[in-house]
Amino acid sequence: MAHKPDRARVLLVDNGSLQPAATRQLRRIAAALGRRLGRRVEPVSLLHADAVPARRLGGRPAEILDPAIWRRLAEGARDFVIVPLFIGSSRALTEYIPGRMAVWQREFPGLRVRVAAPLAARGDDRMARLLADGVRAKLTPALLRHGPVRVALVDHGSPVQGVTQVRDRVARQLRRRLGSRVTAVAPCSMERQPGAAHAFNEPLLENLLATPPWNSGPVIVAQLFLLPGRHAGPDGDIAAIIRRVRTKHPQLRAVRTKLLGAHPGLIAILAGRFHAAVRRR
Repeated sequence: MAHKPDRARVLLVDNGSLQPAATRQLRRIAAALGRRLGRRVEPVSLLHADAVPARRLGGRPAEILDPAIWRRLAEGARDFVIVPLFIGSSRALTEYIPGRMAVWQREFPGLRVRVAAPLAARGDDRMARLLADGVRAKLTPALLRHGPVRVALVDHGSPVQGVTQVRDRVARQLRRRLGSRVTAVAPCSMERQPGAAHAFNEPLLENLLATPPWNSGPVIVAQLFLLPGRHAGPDGDIAAIIRRVRTKHPQLRAVRTKLLGAHPGLIAILAGRFHAAVRRR
């Protein structure tokens, strides 16, 4: 029996956060993507977000992927397209979702689930373009008068080396996009797991900003984060790291770019990932 893409339920899936702002932004992105595709896109989180009180989400509780799928299966849905709101292929995409798919398909053998590619796919530099827009917005006369500008491209840090390699590739793309407007672009991690096996995450943002010449003059912290949460929110971990470094290095002039989830260009990338997924047989 042929599957009809127009009958598929489309889920935009993020990692999930305990911060209400992350779910609210996920919903805004899902709505914008739905308008772009001309069909309903349902915002769903992998984990965590169901712990946020519904009253902090406009009275509508957040949905978590596994129970969300079971609920739709009970309603008769058998065709799904999952569009990941993820930069690279983390374990969520390579292990967790495939593991849950196997469970769903054992119970419903006719079930079809297509998972779109993550945002920073090889051969596509559009995430670097979005980041470059954010950096250029921070290249103000007030910042430039303090000297040459450096860019620290920071992600969360990952136990999966392939995810860090994606970040490093985006950093190289960003360097080419910015050209002579900045002196350097360095990839770094917000945090890392201990041990030599995870050294590929180095340098950490905190250590980079404390090291000459990064500890003096203007630095734009380009945030390779999509949604506000405890890490990249207004008073999150990255902001705290910058404050700590500045107490020891007051000549540092560090500013942060906006989060990628707020960039309107993100919708075109997600739409492309959706269309590529539904073309698969």
